[in-house]
Amino acid sequence: MPELPEVETTVRGLEPVLEGHVLTHVEARREDLRRAFPPDLRQRLTGARVTGLARRAKYGLIDTDRGDTMIFHLGMSGRWRVDPGELGAHDHLLLETEAGRRLSLNDPRRFGSVDLVETAALADWPAFRALGPEPLGPDFTGAHLRRAFEKRTAPVKVLLLDQRIVAGLGNIYVCEALNLARISPTRAAGTITLPRLERLAEAVRAVLVSAIAAGGSTLRDYARPDGELGYFSKQFRVYDREGKPCPCGKGIVRRRVDAGRSTYYCPACQR
Repeated sequence: MPELPEVETTVRGLEPVLEGHVLTHVEARREDLRRAFPPDLRQRLTGARVTGLARRAKYGLIDTDRGDTMIFHLGMSGRWRVDPGELGAHDHLLLETEAGRRLSLNDPRRFGSVDLVETAALADWPAFRALGPEPLGPDFTGAHLRRAFEKRTAPVKVLLLDQRIVAGLGNIYVCEALNLARISPTRAAGTITLPRLERLAEAVRAVLVSAIAAGGSTLRDYARPDGELGYFSKQFRVYDREGKPCPCGKGIVRRRVDAGRSTYYCPACQR
């Protein structure tokens, strides 16, 4: 599934194609993805000028001068294709601009979604209302984690995946950040000291920044809007590296399964 760095990379790839341009053609080529396309999507977006693009958690945001924001989620296999030569069976939404550029939302497994919300009401959109702070924003700190983890006995990895505590983190980058911070994924969150939580917050930011710079990770169907693959997987410290040496030089990466998800960690350095 595309995670935060993949969505951020996607948004940055769409900016030069969409920002400041008018949408001259909007076409939903089927009725739904994970859920139905907004029935008035074409009417509200055709002729609108894109005023900005952004990301919230794992959602991409496309703002227009009509006070509407199109929210997209890439699901398990979604990606935007820029100026595709031909449209295929999995190109489900088409956008065209006055500059002659064409974008298609391609989603073979159709677990993605598209919504249209008034920009002024974004914060109250149900999926956003309960989200925690952005991990790359100023509110994500060791002190925030200490408050969120206070008296919690659940494993730290489980709580980092809770979108109410921090928005947008997924399994890959949580495994990587915990290894960088040298914290065991199974440690009770409430027992971690503030200095270690501060290191964890910094590790989360460092891993995400590196992943965005590398264009994300190539997993299953993910690719950037320009068709290039993300290369952060070549920098993985522990994820998908079971049986290989940990970068700490002291241990071998192990894998365990928690709630159906693979957890990769080094028992020698993560305590």
